[in-house]
Amino acid sequence: MTTSPAAPARVLPRQMLNKVPEVTVWFWIIKILCTTVGESFADYVNETLGFGLLPTAMLFTVVFVVVLAAQMRLRAYVPAVYWLTVVVVSVTGTLYTDILTDRLGVPLWISSTVFAALLAAVFGAWYLRERTLSIHSIVTTPREAWYWLAVLVTFALGTATGDWTLQLTGWAPGKSVLLPLTLIAVIAAVWRYGANPVLAFWLAYILTRPLGANIGDWLASPSDEQGLGLGTLGTSLVFLGAILAAVVYLSMSRADVIVEGAATAAERSRTPVRERVSLAVLAAAAVATFGLLSWANAQPHSDALAAEEGAAPSCSDGGSPDIAAFPAGDVASFRSISQDTRDLVASGDQSGAASRATDLETAWDDAESRLVAKDCVTWTYVDHEIDAVLTAVRSSSPDQQQESGALDDLLGTLG
Repeated sequence: MTTSPAAPARVLPRQMLNKVPEVTVWFWIIKILCTTVGESFADYVNETLGFGLLPTAMLFTVVFVVVLAAQMRLRAYVPAVYWLTVVVVSVTGTLYTDILTDRLGVPLWISSTVFAALLAAVFGAWYLRERTLSIHSIVTTPREAWYWLAVLVTFALGTATGDWTLQLTGWAPGKSVLLPLTLIAVIAAVWRYGANPVLAFWLAYILTRPLGANIGDWLASPSDEQGLGLGTLGTSLVFLGAILAAVVYLSMSRADVIVEGAATAAERSRTPVRERVSLAVLAAAAVATFGLLSWANAQPHSDALAAEEGAAPSCSDGGSPDIAAFPAGDVASFRSISQDTRDLVASGDQSGAASRATDLETAWDDAESRLVAKDCVTWTYVDHEIDAVLTAVRSSSPDQQQESGALDDLLGTLG
């Protein structure tokens, strides 16, 4: 008696265990930590170490390709490799948006629109190909490739929309944390109520980028800019340590490994009515956010993004200055330094005058955020006069009369 061999079972290409972690509270904690350290470390390499935007972007693109290749070669979720990939992709996506904005001059509203359309296209192609966008189904190489492409675009989109928000509102780093945090809380609430889990996940994933970046800016900014003064390196080290501790814990406990069937149970808890109600709540949150940003943009404010990147705030230079709007202590300090510089110019001590002018520049820059908030018009007026002083004193062929004139004008404004 003979038997025929059983037909081989049809399996998905390169069948693997799920390559991404379960979406627990640990997932969101580490995601925000990764986003924060990505923003801070990119700023440290680009600005503090002086690599420049394009070299930094090229460096992290190479690192991203190497790390992603290592992640794609694995056949199961490994916390250390997965979260290293998230850190690197967060830096890379952020840098791509910064290149469009800072080097190519693309307006942030255009970047936001383009990246939103690109993300929609990625999701559309992913769904047409795989018939699912669920992260509980990342068990093949094609699905993982779609997943990481979507993640990269979400970071670029989150960067553009987050920076656009700062540009529209002029909010300080600490205050700017509140909007994405509130929106994420709304998404978490409707997810618990019965919203589509895939939609809720990707909306929250996008919003964690501006949240993490704003937290990083708040921690790194000096105290006179309403930050905690840790600096970009200090912030990076603190958050890297927190990520490392969390990843070690997850590697040992395996608390974030997806259990087969868990996603099906979650799907059964949803109802069409609850999904429709959740969509209505999300739509209302979107309308409220649009209204808030429109209102904030209509208020007098400086360009917080420009100030963060070292550019002059976009204040009107019309109207009459009112130096009394500034804190008396700041005005007295500027006046004292300006008078010292004037005396050094009069005595012929050009190097001393240049050094004291640098002190004036530093003091002015350090006080910028609080002075702009007090009176944007006066800040702009005085800023122009200080620029004239710096230009005259630092000239390769200084003219004492021109230096004295610029300093006299500034001292007159300062009272």
